[in-house]
Amino acid sequence: MKEFNSDLFDPGTVMDSDYSRGASSSDADFAFAFNDSNFSDRVLRIEIMDDPVEARPDADGCTTIADWARHRKRRREDIKKDNVVDLTLSPDVQILNENQPDMDDFVPSENQDEEAVAMVEESPSGDEAANSNDTNWNMDCSAVVRVRTLHISSPILAAKSPFFYKLFSNGMRESEQRHVTLRINASEEAALMELLNFMYSNTLNITSPLALLDVLMAADKFEVASCMRYCSRLLRNMPMTPESALLYLELPSSVLMADAVQPLTDAAKQYLAGRYKDITKFQEEVMGLPLAGVEAILSSDELQVASEDAVYDFVLKWARTQYPKLEERREVLGTRLARLIRFPYMTCRKLKKVLTCNDFDNDVASKLVIEALFFKAEAPHRQRILAAESASFSRLFVERAYKYRPVKVVEFELPRQQCMVFLDLKREECANLFPSGRVYSQAFHLGGQGFFLSAHCNMDQQSSFHCFGLFLGMQEKGSVSFAVDYEFAARSRPTEEFVSKYKGNYVFTGGKAVGYRNLFAIPWTSFMAEDSLYFINGVLHLRAELTIRH
Repeated sequence: MKEFNSDLFDPGTVMDSDYSRGASSSDADFAFAFNDSNFSDRVLRIEIMDDPVEARPDADGCTTIADWARHRKRRREDIKKDNVVDLTLSPDVQILNENQPDMDDFVPSENQDEEAVAMVEESPSGDEAANSNDTNWNMDCSAVVRVRTLHISSPILAAKSPFFYKLFSNGMRESEQRHVTLRINASEEAALMELLNFMYSNTLNITSPLALLDVLMAADKFEVASCMRYCSRLLRNMPMTPESALLYLELPSSVLMADAVQPLTDAAKQYLAGRYKDITKFQEEVMGLPLAGVEAILSSDELQVASEDAVYDFVLKWARTQYPKLEERREVLGTRLARLIRFPYMTCRKLKKVLTCNDFDNDVASKLVIEALFFKAEAPHRQRILAAESASFSRLFVERAYKYRPVKVVEFELPRQQCMVFLDLKREECANLFPSGRVYSQAFHLGGQGFFLSAHCNMDQQSSFHCFGLFLGMQEKGSVSFAVDYEFAARSRPTEEFVSKYKGNYVFTGGKAVGYRNLFAIPWTSFMAEDSLYFINGVLHLRAELTIRH
């Protein structure tokens, strides 16, 4: 949208209302006055031009949103080819305002997808018309295929649209010149007529998504914010599909930036995030999504992935597929996708790989990794504060619903190979384990081997009651044997210090696990009780210490 984004008498304080009568003066129903000379003070002359070749609909017509999207996308791609512009400078391709033709030349805009400025001129009458030297209008007269004339009320249109307000208050001589001329393409005619009717009646006669999208584009062009909200609300209430959601997210930048369209784009993002929250289940489909769709999915906190390492791997795979040229790929990763990868929740092993990844600019990679490491070094309560403080503008520090819980690892090489692993579980996560659930930690490494922790709700050894168990496992990797001393500990009130709960040793082989079925030696009900000693501010703090035996 342009600078104005609301009706003159409708500041848009209720952005999503049901357009109840009496909400504002601009909501009044003036349908009776539409194209009626008795209630009009001007004449609107609409010159309809034949569409440029690249803007014409396909011969068979567009019958679905997907067809409409492909048609629009082809037109955008054709126009981008014609514009000799370094698109890498603007990944949003929001550059057409700088490349629009000089309006003094009155060259019709051939791209309806972008924020076009309508061709507007007063129509001279009497001797003025005969003596007119305005060659700007005469140069394209042969392109006008037909003309429509409407009686209009300038106060009604001006109240609804800053565009018409500026037009009517631009020095017109009311006593002599009562005609206003708009020049549009043939494909815009139906949408413009619906828009003008809406400005009188506050309602539309159309219900199909295709027609509503065309009216939405026209409403943006002529700055009718109330109609944009109306179209957005109707589209949002229709059944969403992947094709329609992507289309809403790929609307021209001027439309996407409008406050009136924000609820529609938010709904589209939520739909895609919900549909593809398990990206492994729809891997092939997700790999084919455009950038806007992938951004919507990666923005979600509910993304069901094993870990943030898996998100990073997916993003790289997608970027390499969609952007085979390294320079373009670095641009997209650095400016659009890197901010959606939650590097602070990646493992240190993966962060090391980020530093040597050629797909990222070196400076960008270094900044991302350093920021992640600083966050990891913070105390848990500081991490929660950082996440809360930045949540309104960035989800970088917000933990997703990972299938494998993140851990903190402190490693020692001397005098023996040893590591301390910290795993935090929220009370709700523990409650969800009952009666026989389990939750796994992300993998951590010691002596070149991968290990993991798993917390269980299981029966005690005598199968008399449920209890909390903790186990240590080694990932499947051949037939290597590994002798390990291990110790489990948990923070306990009132001291809130770690208290050892179980010690043992085990010779691991791939896929084996060892642990204790009743870590706290109490029933599940006591463990989960409100006065439980082991939940501190709603969090269970566990620690596992591993030492390689030689």
